[in-house]
Order: sequence, then structure tokens, then C-alpha cells
Amino acid sequence: MQSWSLKVARDLLWLFPSMSFISTVQFRIWLLTAVVSVLPVCAVEKKPDGAAIYKSVCAECHGDKGEGVKDEDSDPLEGDWSLQKLTGYIDRKMPKGHAKKCVGADAEAVAEYINNAFYSKEAQLRNHPVRVELAHLTNRQYLNSVADLFRQFNGGSEPRGTEEGLKGVYYSGKNFDGKNKLFERVDQEVNFDFGEKGPEGASTNEFAIQWKGSLFVDETGSYEFTVRTGNGMRLWINDNEEPLIDAWVSSGTVIEHKASTRLIGGRSYPIRLDCFRFKDKTNVMTLSWRAPHGAKEIIPSRCLAPVHSSPVFVVSTAFPADDSSVGYERGVSVSKEWDEAETQGALEAAAYATQNLDRFSKSKPSDKDRKTKVEAFCERLVATAFREPLSAEQKEAYVHRWFKDDLKLEESVKRVVLLALKSPRFLYLNIPFEQKDYAAAARLSFALWDSLPDGTLEKAASEQKLHTPEEIRSQAERMLSDGRTHSKIRYFLQQWVQMNRVDEIAKDKSIFPKFTPELAADLRTSLNLFLDDVAWNGSSDYRQLLLGKEMFVNPRMAEFYGIKIKGTNGFEKVDLEADNRAGVLTHPFVLSAFSYPKFSSPIHRGVFITRNIVGRALKPPPMAVVFKDADFDPGMTMREKVTRVTIPESCQNCHSVINPLGFTLEHFDAVGRYRDLEKGKPIDSKSTYVLDDGEKVEFANAHDVAEFAISSESARNAFIEQMFHQLVKQPILAYGPHTPERLQNSFASSNFSIQKLAVEIASTSALHN
Repeated sequence: MQSWSLKVARDLLWLFPSMSFISTVQFRIWLLTAVVSVLPVCAVEKKPDGAAIYKSVCAECHGDKGEGVKDEDSDPLEGDWSLQKLTGYIDRKMPKGHAKKCVGADAEAVAEYINNAFYSKEAQLRNHPVRVELAHLTNRQYLNSVADLFRQFNGGSEPRGTEEGLKGVYYSGKNFDGKNKLFERVDQEVNFDFGEKGPEGASTNEFAIQWKGSLFVDETGSYEFTVRTGNGMRLWINDNEEPLIDAWVSSGTVIEHKASTRLIGGRSYPIRLDCFRFKDKTNVMTLSWRAPHGAKEIIPSRCLAPVHSSPVFVVSTAFPADDSSVGYERGVSVSKEWDEAETQGALEAAAYATQNLDRFSKSKPSDKDRKTKVEAFCERLVATAFREPLSAEQKEAYVHRWFKDDLKLEESVKRVVLLALKSPRFLYLNIPFEQKDYAAAARLSFALWDSLPDGTLEKAASEQKLHTPEEIRSQAERMLSDGRTHSKIRYFLQQWVQMNRVDEIAKDKSIFPKFTPELAADLRTSLNLFLDDVAWNGSSDYRQLLLGKEMFVNPRMAEFYGIKIKGTNGFEKVDLEADNRAGVLTHPFVLSAFSYPKFSSPIHRGVFITRNIVGRALKPPPMAVVFKDADFDPGMTMREKVTRVTIPESCQNCHSVINPLGFTLEHFDAVGRYRDLEKGKPIDSKSTYVLDDGEKVEFANAHDVAEFAISSESARNAFIEQMFHQLVKQPILAYGPHTPERLQNSFASSNFSIQKLAVEIASTSALHN
């Protein structure tokens, strides 16, 4: 500016070269100084005061600090719009009811003030510093932790291996006598009708079969088991002593015997089924189940293995729902119901400990040193629950003092278990540790397992080998192969595609008569298998969640969707390259879940894609509008109906984003089948999507959306943030303002490996002090 002023001053002097009153050197200097000092002020228009404008026209509705005003606009002024978009919105629509009152330079100034003062993420972090919250165990963490508290005493399980099915031992007589043993083999399923002759080599009148092995379950919940037979039978599930079903005395008539039990996902359980025939006319023997969110089916071979598993202690007490208001479960609320539930859970654990006391303490009632062995067991149990070695004071307070009175050992053990499981050191995470290595071990185990550290982690902590990022990453990589990690990652991915919000999928029977509950259960299983396959097979590439052309299909799905498969039983991986599929976006479960019973729903699908796939925030609508199909002309397509119903300007704030994304899936009907026509009209799946900065992106179909998402920094960042929150159960910014950027760079450098991202997230949590 000063050089421009000097140029103007010189030009003025050249205009008056002959005037005697400016011929003196002094006057020329004076004129030059005057022009230089005055011209900058005159040349630059004064910039509007954004803070003053906000206070004058905005604060009445939004509050002095953007906190919101009751009965006006109660939502805080916080978001992720770019400064350009925020300016444009203010210029066009603000203040409410007086649009165009704040435009141009004023709108730009007030947008800049709002953004810097409280709107942007940086401002939010500055005004409301994020910290690691003190939180108690979530329901999932409690269930897993109590199970693993006894895991070390129950004994380990053999590695699963690759073989599927159960080991069957066949006998020629009614009794399981080694002398009568015919043969043994691995049966993929228990689904037999031996006819009148029975198994090969068995007597036509009597034989016996014992199936043993392990049962693997994916989800936590109640499992209903059914044995269908007319013969005598007993079924043991997760208990080597008491059978779940005991029907040893048979009627000779084929009937179904049912019982239910609760199991924890990501674990293996011992299973044993004994059946015999004695002069019965029937030879039917089947073993089926109904898993959570599933339909009744023969237990598939993928969930069985002919290896040994130890029992798992599963708390049956129901806990109140966790607080999920921020998008992931947190143990931040303490209610009377929660306190009662964790007390009841502790009582269950105490009873289990006393029932198995001799096995856990490796003692017998006749042992002279039994008390010493039981106290040692209790010390080990409490230390495991507290996630670090006990001090002398803790040993006295939590263990030894309860063995000094004239109590029965069983009563002393009950008190120890109750006190330990009611202690904040068990119930709460992030309580300070005496040694940092044990803190790191606990953070690692809860990030990847939602549970207590195992013996290997404890050993590393005791040897102070969890100090460096390299040591911690090494442990995290080891932990990836554990079934509990697989369960945790699947749980996150289920949240990502919102499977947790879908209890059941029901369709109109008059339109989709073959869409049965069994098919709906198949779709859920198919999607779970796809998520597992991407995460754990091959490169674990996040991008394949959106671009993958493969689908897991069983005969029932194949028939309904017109897909050719090779087998006649179970699920197989099929390439659908020519079927216009794009990963989770076009999986029939997702398409069916985000549809109406009769027709598709671009709005529901669009909201899902907006929030979960491309990572853009949406505010709740100002007014709920019920979609009534009867209000439209019967010949209108769904796209035409949605376009009409969302025309109002108040709707377009969000639907200008939602609709273009939802329309790209219109080639798929309410049950996820591909179509080219609707109501006799060609499907129009093309749309124009507008980014925050105003740039427009053209989409032709779901594949274009998938390609956009994998190249979108905001979409990848949203995936990282959601994964962090689900694994760590804490806000990502509590681990430093640069944590998101560091994880983004790490994710990209790993070719977007889901497994390596899990390791980085768990390590970040473990290294935090």
C-alpha cells in the first residue's frame, strides 16, 4: 500500500511541474508525506466488525457464545461447514425471518467471527477442552471381563484350526462302551435320518453316537437349541456337568426338545450331544439353533469344530442399556438399576467361584493346606480383576482379612469375590495405576477385547516391556488373531452399517411373498460374512467394504435373488461383478433394512450414506413429516414422490444432500433386487451432489458413490473416528488435537488396512497418560 501511495504522490508532483509554490524542496517533502499518510486510510474500506454484527442481529436467537436460546434456536452453533458455505447460508437466510439483513461483507465478517469463536472444531476444542472421561464398564465390557476373570482357572481351549464339524464316535450298542466302538469321523452337521438300518455297521435295533467339539458364536445373546429325535438324548452346551437338555428316556416318537442359554460372541464353547437308539422305529437325529437375530436352522459347520473348548462363565443378569447418546456406548451414568445389576452379577460370580472352588484352587476338602491354596486363588482372582499386582495393604483388605474369622472357606470366597467385583478398581476404567505398564496393558485389552489383560500382557507389564510404541504395537498385533478381537471389529463394523438398529426386516407379503424371516436372517449372516471377509482375509482394505463385488450366498438367497451358486448347502462366496453391486452400499440386507415394507426409501438410504459412508453431519429435521404413499398419484416413481415431498426450503437444508445420495440406489427395490423399471418408467439413478465448498459431483449409480467415498478425506476420517470411538469408548480429541491427523496419515500409508488401523488406535489408547 505504501509503494502505491508513493507512486500517487509522485504523479501529483508531475502534474504541477511549473507551479512556483511547490518548487521548493521543503514543500515537495511535505506533500509527499501528507499523501503517504492519508491515502491508505482513504483507499481501504473499513472492514465490518463481525463480533458487533453477531451481537446485534444473531445473539438474540443463538446466544452470546453460540450456546443456543430456549424457544428460539436451542442447538449450539457448532458444525463442520466450510467458511464459504457458512457465509453463503448467512447471506441468503439469516437472521431468521429477516433474510438479506446481513449480506455481502457483513455476512462474510460475521461468518468468520462465528467460525473462529465457537463454530469450527478448533473453536469447540478450545472452548470445551476434551478429556478422557472416568467411565465404568459398559455392558459388553462387564460381560467379557467377568468371563475372562475365570478363564485362567477354567483352562484354555485348543486352537480352532481349519477343520469344521463335530467329532462323532459311533457305537454298535446302546452304551458308550469302548468295546462296542464302530468308528469315529467328523460330521459337518448333525442332521441325520439313518432309516431302518442305522449307521454303517450298527445293529438294526440299537446303536449310540456321541458328538463332541466346540461351538463358535458371533453375537452375544440368547441361543435356543433344538434336538429333534425320537431316541434318547442329552445335550451339553458350555457345561461339562449339567446337560442343557436331558431326554434320555425316549418315547419313540420324533419330537423336538428345546432349551435356551446365553452366550458371548467371539468365543468358543464346549458342546456334546449323546444319542442312542434302542428298539425304536425312528432314526432321526438333528441339532439346530436359533441365534440372536436369526431363524431356526441346523447348526452350520462354520460354527463347529472337532476340538476341545473349556466352559465360559456367562453372567445372566440383565443390565440397563448403556448411554449411547454420542454414537457409542459409554459407562457414564450410574443409576439404581445399574447398581443393582452389577451387585447381582457379583453374586452370580461369587456362587460360580464357590461351586468350582476345588478345581479353581487345585485343592480337595481333605487337603491340610486347603486354606492356603484357596487364599492364593483369591489373591490371583482379585489381582486379575484389578488389572495389576496387589499391594500388601490390598491383599489384607480384599483377601486375608476374610479368612481370619471362623467362616467356612466358601463363605470367605464369596465375600472376597463380592468385594472385588463391587470395587471401583474393577468397575471403572482409567483409574490411576501404580505402574504405567499395567495401565498400558489394560488399555490395550479393553480397546481390542473389551476385557481384561491375558497372561501374556500381564507378563509383559511385569517385565516393563510396555514402555515404547514398538513394544505396544507388537502386543496389539499379537492380539489381532484372538477371537475377541474379531468379535470387537465385527461389532464396530455392524455399528458402522447400523445393523444394530435393525431388529427385524419385514416386507409386505402380497408383494414379496417369498421374503421370509428365514431369508431376512440369511441376509444378516451374509453381510456379517462379508464384513469378516474384508477385515480378516487378504489385505484388510477398508475400500473393499465399499467397492467389493463379492457376496456370500446360500441356496435360499440364490433362489430369491437369481444368483447362480455351485453348492446346495451353506454360504459360498460369489463374484457379482456384472450385477451392479458396490460393497455394503448395495448389500441386500442394507437395501432392505433402509426401505419401506412395500417400496424403496431414498430418504432412509440417503441418510445412512450421508452420515455413515461419506461422513457428513445432519441435524434432526425441524418437523417430522410422515410419508404417506396414498397422497401421491399411483403412477409416480419413488424418486418423483421424494422430490415433491422435500421441495420446501426448510427441507432442502438437509435433503439437498440426502436425496442425491439416496437416488443413486434406486436401481434396487425394497428387498435389494436389481431393476431397470419402476411403474413402467426407466429408473433414474443419476444425481448431482454438492460439496460443502459448493463443488458439484455427478453420480450415475451406487458405484460412483462408493468411488467418491473412498477418495473422500471426510469419509475416511469419519470411518477412523467411528472406529476409534467404538474401540476406545472415549472422544478421539481427548488424545490430543493432532490424533485424528496422525491416524489419517497412518491409515493412508497402510493402504487403508482395517487391522493396522485397529493396532494404531489401540496403541494410541495404551500410550496415553
